Amino acid sequence: MTTTSPVIRRRGVMLVVSSPSGAGKTTLTRTLLERDPDVSLSVSVTTRPPRPGEVDGVHYHFIDKDQFQGMVERGELLEHAHVYGYSYGTPRPAVELALATGKDVLFDIDWQGAQQLRLAAEQDLVGIFILPPTMAELERRLRSRAQDPEEVVRHRLAQVANDITHWAEYDYVIVNHDLETSMRALTGILIAERLKRRRNLGLAEFVDQFRRSGTGPV
Repeated sequence: MTTTSPVIRRRGVMLVVSSPSGAGKTTLTRTLLERDPDVSLSVSVTTRPPRPGEVDGVHYHFIDKDQFQGMVERGELLEHAHVYGYSYGTPRPAVELALATGKDVLFDIDWQGAQQLRLAAEQDLVGIFILPPTMAELERRLRSRAQDPEEVVRHRLAQVANDITHWAEYDYVIVNHDLETSMRALTGILIAERLKRRRNLGLAEFVDQFRRSGTGPV
């Protein structure tokens, strides 16, 4: 005879992952999405043009500056920031609906966006900062992408020293030596955060039903 595990109503987790450019954040977050069907990506809006292979509505919602400013003025963004000459923001309605229905939402954003999200939803947010193992490895990763012109690569490298200073604002820090080790750490963090008492809103009801069934302690 098989038994079905009870489903306890819970509130979703806002999993915010940030890093200096090239530290491996995007690879880690995309791998998590592939492996865990219970996690969905918060698709940001941006005024940046698409990179090769990026799809509107999947990787970002690509909009112009006037559209972006209108969303800011109407309060439609949970956070927004200006990074490397372009604007980025997180649409509010989709995130709020996901959390209320127990879905986990992954955010691949920079430290500026993470700061704003923490102010807007501190109890829902779990912050993870990804560090590269060495500066030389970070530069190798940036250049191997072959997606940005040389002046952009140099600008990103110059920005690293400032970006790394924000590591202490996060709940967890992962040094990304290799994908599988970092993925084990990332998955472990998510599992632990899902089990936190404050997020499991249906626990009191579950325990009450358990006691009434006569199979538990009285």
